[in-house]
Amino acid sequence: MNTIGVIPARWASSRLPGKSLIPICGKPLIQWVVERVSRAGLLTSFMVATDDSRIRDVVENLGFRAVMTSPDHPTGTDRIEEAVRGEDADVVINIQGDEPLIDPGLIDCLAETMASRPELDMATAATPFRDAAHLASPSVVKVVWNEVGEALYFSRLPIPYVRDAADDIDGLHWRHVGIYAYRREFLGRLVKMPPCALERAERLEQLRALHIGARMAVVETADEGIGVDTPEDVEYVERLLKNRD
Repeated sequence: MNTIGVIPARWASSRLPGKSLIPICGKPLIQWVVERVSRAGLLTSFMVATDDSRIRDVVENLGFRAVMTSPDHPTGTDRIEEAVRGEDADVVINIQGDEPLIDPGLIDCLAETMASRPELDMATAATPFRDAAHLASPSVVKVVWNEVGEALYFSRLPIPYVRDAADDIDGLHWRHVGIYAYRREFLGRLVKMPPCALERAERLEQLRALHIGARMAVVETADEGIGVDTPEDVEYVERLLKNRD
């Protein structure tokens, strides 16, 4: 099975323009990402999909592959779909370009899940909440799934709602980690569909996939999907990286 990883990295960002090239402990953010992705053992290949020649040049100078894509894509999913046109791929893994601590083992877990379960259209990941403040935050997405480990719903609100605080709720709340594996055919179908009402309400693109009937596995991970969106995030990630040395 050919599994291609794609790292979308656009220049524009409402909170941190050009963040792909912002230095993190002396290296551009995108370098941290591609170096960690290169450690995944089950990817046939991977690439950075960008709309800016500056990002492309940095990636290529590091010895990795970058492809230019349209600057007009509304989502990273649309960008990766353009990037893999003409590629021999059975599964495409969308790897966030702003997570310098991405776990290569998680990428392999998603690849293995898609290989071993041909009935799936997609796979994603979730991690237990470690901070009650994050559970209440609308910027942190939550997910619930069924008995066979497939996603039922994603929300910015805490789900499931616990009516009686005396009930045992350990293990019910999970933080969604924004990495996705797509069956190639389903990816092509997904980007052709208009946003559904649930997606527009929550501003969560993965709800479009559920709306059109996707079977989406949720794998458990310790990776919290720590992204860089603000100058404060840069400082936080640098502290984490220094503490790992």
